[in-house]
Amino acid sequence: MSIFRTATGGMLLCRAEPRAVRPPAHLLRVRLLLAPAGEWTALVPEDKPWLKGEETVAETLSGWGSAMAIGAHWPVLSLWWEGGRAGFALLSGFRRTASYAWDAAGRPSGEPDAMRALAARLGLDPVLDLEDLERLTRPGAEDGETRLLGLIALLARAGLALPAGLTPGEPADRLRASARVAPGAEAVQWSGWRDAVRAELDAVEGGPLGPWVRGPKARLLGGAQVAAGAPLLAWAARRRSPGWAAAGALLMAQGGLSLAYDRARARC
Repeated sequence: MSIFRTATGGMLLCRAEPRAVRPPAHLLRVRLLLAPAGEWTALVPEDKPWLKGEETVAETLSGWGSAMAIGAHWPVLSLWWEGGRAGFALLSGFRRTASYAWDAAGRPSGEPDAMRALAARLGLDPVLDLEDLERLTRPGAEDGETRLLGLIALLARAGLALPAGLTPGEPADRLRASARVAPGAEAVQWSGWRDAVRAELDAVEGGPLGPWVRGPKARLLGGAQVAAGAPLLAWAARRRSPGWAAAGALLMAQGGLSLAYDRARARC
């Protein structure tokens, strides 16, 4: 039996540089390791939050990715593996989540249009790349590990270059150890609201968000984030879900900061 069939772990892949990823990752209020991955940024959990609640690793990472992607101009791909199964969820703004999974034998399950959404949102070739992605959904001899690694190989065409050792399917402890020694890696840890606000404003000041940081669009986005975050946070508390609780808190924080930033700049 391979290590993959008993390993549990996951990571987030953000199609953005570390400078853009750091502020929303900071607001998740969980301990993460951030590492450059070509034109992407990889985020690896420092601990195993899925052991503290009722969520699976897939649900935990999907919650984090969803919160980070709302309001961002770049997509987030959550990868997970647990008990021989593996899969991904693609989060992009307020768009519908596209997810897919394979069992230990490689039998696929998921949304029929997931690979098409993946290709479109990541700017892959709508013919050649999509054809290769759709091969991962067809029955065959490849197991779940091989299918997930095949997905990673295809994402190299979209600029993904994972550091050595950051291999999907590895146990969480080994994945964390590899992330710590990856070139340019850094720890992202909650250190209070003052530092979080400063990091978020620094990102806004130097970021490419343009008209979204001020004016009607900024107020609309900020209000939507607060409106979505409040009930999500309450729901997560009832369910004792650390992943979705972090997502709700991040949404409320980002929305509040967006509204506060717009108001402060309007007075200047």
